[in-house]
Amino acid sequence: MTNINNFKVGIKMPPLPEVVENSQLNLFDPGNPDVNLFNLVDDELIRLSGSEFLYYKYFRSVDYDEVYGEDRSKPLNKEGVLVHGHYEPRVLEENLTEFGIELTNDQLFVFNKSYIEQKLGRVPIPGDVILPRFQNQKYELYQIQEDSFESYGVYHMVCSAKLLRESEDRFDTPITEVAPDLGVYGSD
Repeated sequence: MTNINNFKVGIKMPPLPEVVENSQLNLFDPGNPDVNLFNLVDDELIRLSGSEFLYYKYFRSVDYDEVYGEDRSKPLNKEGVLVHGHYEPRVLEENLTEFGIELTNDQLFVFNKSYIEQKLGRVPIPGDVILPRFQNQKYELYQIQEDSFESYGVYHMVCSAKLLRESEDRFDTPITEVAPDLGVYGSD
Protein backbone atom coordinates (compact mmCIF):
# COMPACT_ATOMS: atom_id res chain seq x y z
CA MET A 1 0.00 0.00 0.00
CA THR A 2 1.39 3.35 -1.05
CA ASN A 3 1.34 6.31 1.26
CA ILE A 4 0.23 9.51 -0.47
CA ASN A 5 2.51 11.62 1.70
CA ASN A 6 5.58 10.06 0.02
CA PHE A 7 4.93 12.04 -3.18
CA LYS A 8 5.43 15.79 -2.95
CA VAL A 9 5.77 18.49 -5.58
CA GLY A 10 8.49 21.06 -5.02
CA ILE A 11 6.85 23.73 -7.20
CA LYS A 12 3.44 25.19 -6.47
CA MET A 13 1.21 24.78 -9.54
CA PRO A 14 -0.66 27.84 -10.84
CA PRO A 15 -4.45 27.74 -10.55
CA LEU A 16 -6.44 26.47 -13.54
CA PRO A 17 -8.10 29.19 -15.64
CA GLU A 18 -11.84 29.56 -15.50
CA VAL A 19 -13.62 28.24 -18.57
CA VAL A 20 -16.16 30.67 -19.95
CA GLU A 21 -18.55 29.95 -22.80
CA ASN A 22 -16.64 31.69 -25.62
CA SER A 23 -13.07 31.31 -24.41
CA GLN A 24 -9.97 30.19 -26.32
CA LEU A 25 -10.04 26.86 -24.46
CA ASN A 26 -13.32 25.79 -26.08
CA LEU A 27 -12.10 23.47 -28.87
CA PHE A 28 -15.48 22.64 -30.45
CA ASP A 29 -17.40 25.84 -30.95
CA PRO A 30 -20.79 25.00 -32.49
CA GLY A 31 -21.02 28.49 -33.99
CA ASN A 32 -17.73 28.09 -35.82
CA PRO A 33 -18.21 27.96 -39.62
CA ASP A 34 -15.38 25.41 -39.89
CA VAL A 35 -17.59 22.79 -38.23
CA ASN A 36 -19.29 22.19 -41.60
CA LEU A 37 -15.87 21.26 -43.00
CA PHE A 38 -16.00 17.92 -41.17
CA ASN A 39 -19.43 17.25 -42.65
CA LEU A 40 -18.15 17.99 -46.17
CA VAL A 41 -15.11 15.75 -45.67
CA ASP A 42 -17.35 12.93 -44.41
CA ASP A 43 -19.64 13.36 -47.42
CA GLU A 44 -16.67 13.18 -49.79
CA LEU A 45 -15.27 10.08 -48.05
CA ILE A 46 -18.58 8.27 -48.41
CA ARG A 47 -18.76 9.17 -52.10
CA LEU A 48 -15.19 8.02 -52.77
CA SER A 49 -15.11 4.85 -50.70
CA GLY A 50 -18.80 3.94 -50.61
CA SER A 51 -21.07 2.09 -53.00
CA GLU A 52 -23.67 3.31 -55.47
CA PHE A 53 -27.34 2.57 -54.80
CA LEU A 54 -30.56 3.14 -56.65
CA TYR A 55 -32.92 4.60 -54.06
CA TYR A 56 -36.66 4.20 -54.70
CA LYS A 57 -38.85 6.58 -52.69
CA TYR A 58 -41.95 5.21 -51.01
CA PHE A 59 -45.21 7.17 -51.21
CA ARG A 60 -47.63 6.65 -48.34
CA SER A 61 -51.10 6.20 -49.76
CA VAL A 62 -54.58 6.33 -48.29
CA ASP A 63 -54.53 2.56 -47.65
CA TYR A 64 -52.15 2.93 -44.69
CA ASP A 65 -53.20 0.55 -41.92
CA GLU A 66 -52.49 2.07 -38.49
CA VAL A 67 -53.02 -1.27 -36.70
CA TYR A 68 -50.39 -3.22 -38.63
CA GLY A 69 -48.24 -0.17 -39.36
CA GLU A 70 -47.98 -0.84 -43.08
CA ASP A 71 -49.42 0.22 -46.38
CA ARG A 72 -51.48 -2.33 -48.27
CA SER A 73 -50.50 -1.10 -51.73
CA LYS A 74 -46.98 0.26 -50.99
CA PRO A 75 -46.51 2.42 -54.10
CA LEU A 76 -42.90 3.27 -55.00
CA ASN A 77 -41.36 5.66 -57.48
CA LYS A 78 -40.37 3.94 -60.75
CA GLU A 79 -37.26 6.07 -61.22
CA GLY A 80 -34.51 5.36 -58.72
CA VAL A 81 -32.30 8.16 -57.42
CA LEU A 82 -28.56 7.39 -57.64
CA VAL A 83 -27.01 7.86 -54.17
CA HIS A 84 -23.76 6.89 -52.44
CA GLY A 85 -23.43 5.20 -49.07
CA HIS A 86 -21.69 2.49 -47.07
CA TYR A 87 -22.78 -1.08 -46.46
CA GLU A 88 -21.20 -4.50 -46.02
CA PRO A 89 -22.62 -7.07 -48.45
CA ARG A 90 -23.63 -10.30 -46.79
CA VAL A 91 -24.34 -13.75 -48.13
CA LEU A 92 -27.96 -14.90 -48.06
CA GLU A 93 -28.63 -17.12 -45.07
CA GLU A 94 -31.09 -19.96 -45.38
CA ASN A 95 -31.83 -21.10 -41.84
CA LEU A 96 -33.89 -24.21 -41.20
CA THR A 97 -36.43 -23.47 -38.48
CA GLU A 98 -39.48 -25.30 -37.17
CA PHE A 99 -41.52 -23.41 -39.79
CA GLY A 100 -39.31 -24.39 -42.73
CA ILE A 101 -36.45 -22.66 -44.51
CA GLU A 102 -36.22 -18.99 -43.59
CA LEU A 103 -34.36 -16.65 -45.92
CA THR A 104 -32.70 -13.73 -44.12
CA ASN A 105 -30.31 -11.03 -45.21
CA ASP A 106 -30.69 -7.88 -43.14
CA GLN A 107 -28.38 -4.99 -44.08
CA LEU A 108 -27.24 -1.69 -42.58
CA PHE A 109 -26.86 1.25 -44.96
CA VAL A 110 -25.01 4.39 -43.81
CA PHE A 111 -25.47 7.76 -45.53
CA ASN A 112 -24.27 11.27 -44.82
CA LYS A 113 -27.38 13.03 -43.49
CA SER A 114 -27.09 16.33 -45.35
CA TYR A 115 -26.19 14.52 -48.60
CA ILE A 116 -29.09 12.05 -48.54
CA GLU A 117 -31.61 14.74 -47.58
CA GLN A 118 -30.42 16.92 -50.45
CA LYS A 119 -30.58 14.06 -53.00
CA LEU A 120 -34.03 12.83 -51.92
CA GLY A 121 -35.61 16.15 -51.00
CA ARG A 122 -36.68 14.61 -47.69
CA VAL A 123 -35.34 12.32 -44.98
CA PRO A 124 -35.33 8.53 -45.59
CA ILE A 125 -38.48 6.86 -44.26
CA PRO A 126 -39.42 3.23 -43.56
CA GLY A 127 -40.79 1.68 -46.74
CA ASP A 128 -38.14 3.14 -49.08
CA VAL A 129 -36.34 0.55 -51.22
CA ILE A 130 -32.59 0.38 -51.94
CA LEU A 131 -30.99 -1.55 -54.81
CA PRO A 132 -27.17 -1.84 -54.67
CA ARG A 133 -25.68 -1.32 -58.14
CA PHE A 134 -23.65 -4.53 -58.18
CA GLN A 135 -26.27 -6.79 -56.56
CA ASN A 136 -29.62 -7.82 -57.90
CA GLN A 137 -31.33 -7.72 -54.51
CA LYS A 138 -33.66 -5.05 -53.21
CA TYR A 139 -33.87 -4.05 -49.59
CA GLU A 140 -36.76 -2.33 -47.83
CA LEU A 141 -35.94 0.09 -45.03
CA TYR A 142 -37.67 -0.63 -41.76
CA GLN A 143 -35.73 1.50 -39.26
CA ILE A 144 -33.85 4.78 -39.62
CA GLN A 145 -31.58 6.21 -36.92
CA GLU A 146 -29.49 9.34 -36.72
CA ASP A 147 -25.91 8.63 -35.77
CA SER A 148 -24.33 11.94 -34.83
CA PHE A 149 -20.96 13.31 -33.91
CA GLU A 150 -22.34 16.56 -32.55
CA SER A 151 -19.05 18.09 -31.49
CA TYR A 152 -17.64 17.66 -35.00
CA GLY A 153 -20.81 18.38 -36.93
CA VAL A 154 -20.96 15.06 -38.85
CA TYR A 155 -24.33 13.37 -39.01
CA HIS A 156 -25.02 9.92 -40.42
CA MET A 157 -28.29 8.22 -41.25
CA VAL A 158 -28.08 4.53 -40.34
CA CYS A 159 -30.83 2.64 -42.16
CA SER A 160 -31.72 -0.95 -41.25
CA ALA A 161 -33.20 -2.88 -44.17
CA LYS A 162 -34.59 -6.33 -44.83
CA LEU A 163 -34.52 -8.31 -48.05
CA LEU A 164 -37.48 -7.37 -50.23
CA ARG A 165 -39.34 -10.33 -51.67
CA GLU A 166 -42.23 -8.76 -53.55
CA SER A 167 -43.23 -8.43 -57.16
CA GLU A 168 -42.16 -5.61 -59.47
CA ASP A 169 -45.73 -4.36 -60.05
CA ARG A 170 -45.67 -2.29 -56.88
CA PHE A 171 -43.77 0.56 -58.54
CA ASP A 172 -46.09 3.57 -59.13
CA THR A 173 -49.15 1.30 -59.30
CA PRO A 174 -51.28 1.30 -56.18
CA ILE A 175 -53.49 -1.77 -55.94
CA THR A 176 -57.06 -0.63 -56.53
CA GLU A 177 -58.61 -3.75 -58.03
CA VAL A 178 -60.48 -6.04 -55.65
CA ALA A 179 -61.09 -9.71 -56.27
CA PRO A 180 -64.73 -10.60 -57.03
CA ASP A 181 -66.86 -11.63 -54.09
CA LEU A 182 -66.87 -15.41 -53.79
CA GLY A 183 -70.16 -15.53 -51.99
CA VAL A 184 -71.13 -17.26 -48.77
CA TYR A 185 -71.24 -20.95 -47.98
CA GLY A 186 -74.62 -22.42 -48.83
CA SER A 187 -75.63 -19.69 -51.32
CA ASP A 188 -76.44 -20.33 -54.97
